[in-house]
Amino acid sequence: MYFLRPQDDFPPVELAGEDGLLAVSSNLTVKRLKEAYYSGIFPWYNQGQPVLWWSPDPRMVLFPEKLKISKSMRPYLNQNKFRVTFDQEFERVISECGKIDRKGQHGTWITPEIKQAYSKLFLEGLVKSVEVWDGEKLVGGVYGVYLKNKGVFCGESMFSKKSNASKFGFIKLVQKLKKEGLKLIDCQIYTSHLESLGAEEIPRSEFLKYLQ
Repeated sequence: MYFLRPQDDFPPVELAGEDGLLAVSSNLTVKRLKEAYYSGIFPWYNQGQPVLWWSPDPRMVLFPEKLKISKSMRPYLNQNKFRVTFDQEFERVISECGKIDRKGQHGTWITPEIKQAYSKLFLEGLVKSVEVWDGEKLVGGVYGVYLKNKGVFCGESMFSKKSNASKFGFIKLVQKLKKEGLKLIDCQIYTSHLESLGAEEIPRSEFLKYLQ
């Protein structure tokens, strides 16, 4: 594990530990974030910790053509159960994601520092948000970093206040970005929920080819 000074570049991702932890830094900057995503690295840490940078191997990804839509989701889509917008309420989406009490996690990794940095990336057009509405109520959302020139969307977090709301938004996002030339969704690490949507693990070296 490497401690990064402000002037340092990231070490090669092949030097990450078995758990994927590559480096530590004292702060988070927009410049560092950009460098990270284009190098297959992402930040993940809790409030009170230094910034931890990760590049796991294998990598959990979703190829858009392999998206699985369950039988239980089809009525939601066929009936347009929810209304979906894009890039309209990013600040609300990231704030709601930060309120989620995730099993096995103490506190939230969406710290004020994270919100500030990703908000700047949003203004630069590198972050996308998806808003899911039931009438006038925001009931779900997704946000992530969109490397459009690489055809890669890096999913960061989602929230849901109604059953299947975030999944609905995620499916709509995949369908929209696929039309724009999306090649890959970076899901970072394995979860059974992501697997149920069609995500799979691939070698980190294969994932990095999409960023080069």
